[in-house]
Amino acid sequence: MGSQTVVADVADELARRVAAGEYQPGDLMPSVRQVAEEFDMNRATAQLTLGRLESYGFVEARRGKGFTIRDVREAGGVDVYRQLFRFSIPMPDIAIEMFRDVVDVERNLVLEALLTYTGGEQRIASAELKDAIDELESIARRTDPDLRQLLALEVALVRRLLTALGLPMQRAILNSIGEMVLEVPEAVEAYFAGAADLHVLVWRALAAVWDSGSGPSEAQLALFEDLFGMYHEKVIVRFEELVAGVADGADESQAATA
Repeated sequence: MGSQTVVADVADELARRVAAGEYQPGDLMPSVRQVAEEFDMNRATAQLTLGRLESYGFVEARRGKGFTIRDVREAGGVDVYRQLFRFSIPMPDIAIEMFRDVVDVERNLVLEALLTYTGGEQRIASAELKDAIDELESIARRTDPDLRQLLALEVALVRRLLTALGLPMQRAILNSIGEMVLEVPEAVEAYFAGAADLHVLVWRALAAVWDSGSGPSEAQLALFEDLFGMYHEKVIVRFEELVAGVADGADESQAATA
């Protein structure tokens, strides 16, 4: 096993402990010597490991003291939140709470983009949008569609709408959320709680409204918002099922090796 793999694996384990609350904000992390001894590595590699943990945003170096654990939930930015979410998956209560926040922000952002674009002047050629939707459909109709690829394409399509609408801040937030979700297989799968084809049908319906040039009716807007809310509730329920399975699997593995 290469030293870089060791550094990544041990840093991930330490990050998991921070996410689980095993190390409390304000406390000192185990020293370089302690990390080296616990994980059977030399001190240079242990120093690199703690440096990697600092790059995650989970600790900060204090001259003469070592590394202090940050209050990542209170003071962490989007990138720290992304790392925290990734390491929280084996802990269902934490992971589900964080995912609900992610879904809530994503839902409002995407809904705003879709409705704003639908109700205003079209800024993207119809053929360009249809090509993107065709690509989605070609993947969705496969026997075993690549869900991560599908979700990445949908994020890219919404990003294109936000760019056309001149909303760079919303686009930046969407990019961060997209990265956060795409790193976690359980989150990706949850976004396809229904058949992948349903995603394509929604995009087709939106494209039809865009092509009409008249914008959606009040009834259509209300229906779309209701369907969007129902869909995201299913996404959360599916995620809860998946992370519960991860936790059960981890418990069984620990019992087997005990």
